[in-house]
Formats: sequence, C-alpha cells, structure tokens
Amino acid sequence: MEITTEMIKELRTATGAGVLDCRKALQQADGDFEKAVDYLREKGMATAAKRADRDASNGVVELYSHGDGRVGVMVEVNCETDFVARSEKFRTMAHEIALQIAASAPKYIKAEEIPASELDHEAEIARARAKEEGKPDSVMEKIVEGRLEKFKDEVVLLRQPYIRDEGMNVEKLLLQTVAAIGENLIIRRFQRWELGESVNHE
Repeated sequence: MEITTEMIKELRTATGAGVLDCRKALQQADGDFEKAVDYLREKGMATAAKRADRDASNGVVELYSHGDGRVGVMVEVNCETDFVARSEKFRTMAHEIALQIAASAPKYIKAEEIPASELDHEAEIARARAKEEGKPDSVMEKIVEGRLEKFKDEVVLLRQPYIRDEGMNVEKLLLQTVAAIGENLIIRRFQRWELGESVNHE
C-alpha cells in the first residue's frame, strides 16, 4: 500500500513522532492507522504514549447540560500541570468529552472496565442471534467475537466514534491532544444523568 504524505502527517499529529518514524510505522502496519500507533507505542517513539506513565493530578471537572436540562454530564479530565489545566486547548478537550458522553451515553472509559459477566451475557445474546439467523457453527465464534467488538465500540468511551468526526475515535482525539499539549491527559471518571431514568438502571 502506498504511504501518502497525508497519512504520515495524520500519524505525526496523533503521536508526535518524527516523519521517518511515522513512515516506517505505516509501512510496517501496511497503512493501518491504529496498528501504526501501536507500532510507535511499542517502539517507545510516540511522545503521547511515553507521557502515559506520568502523573496527572491537575485538571478540571467539566459540567454539561444538554437538551434544556434533559441530560446532564459531569466528567473529570486530568493533566500534569495547573498551567495546562487553565489552557483553552485543555478546557476545549474536556468540554468535547462531556459532549461526547451526553450524545453517545458510554458506560465505561476503557474496555478493560467491562465486567466479564456483562461480556459473557453479550456473547450469549450474539450466539443465540447467530443461531437464529442460521449461521453455521464453523463461523459462530468469529461472529460472536465481531459482535462483542461492536458492543465495546458502543459502550466504551475511548472506542466510540468521535461525534464531530466519525473517522476517528475518542482515543485518537485524546492522543492528538496529548501530542499538541505535551502532557499526559487522563479521562478519570464520568457520570451521565438523563431525566426520568431509573436510579438503579445499571
């Protein structure tokens, strides 16, 4: 696959890695953006990935109310310094995350947070659906796996398509902001309320 300047530029923006490193990563990944990011992370060249280990205890609790008070969101986004916490870029990012949560109603920040019991339950539903559709046993597990990945894309904040640009997910948006700001950013926790919903809806 041909590696274009545009692809290199996009990867550079997301990771902060050098041009040659980005080209090599895209070549290794055969043009796959996510694999290229993983490659750079593994090689320790991506500044965004390097910063992930640094302490992030400053930040903001962003509050957002949507639809004339029908949906409310509270999200804590952390960074390393008070200076960055006050910056417009950081504040904008925190607001975008709150908008994302309001619009897409995620349940978890990372896929690792999904309880095994919930994944098992989803797998059972997917298996039953595949049987109902008359899918052969030989492809059953592949179908179940595919549907579980789709489920994670829906309920995990970092995996959701970004509401302003469905070509990227929230994790990619976060990586781009880390590269631009030069500090580690963490979405620590969030809560989303919707008018009239049951308190123990989980």
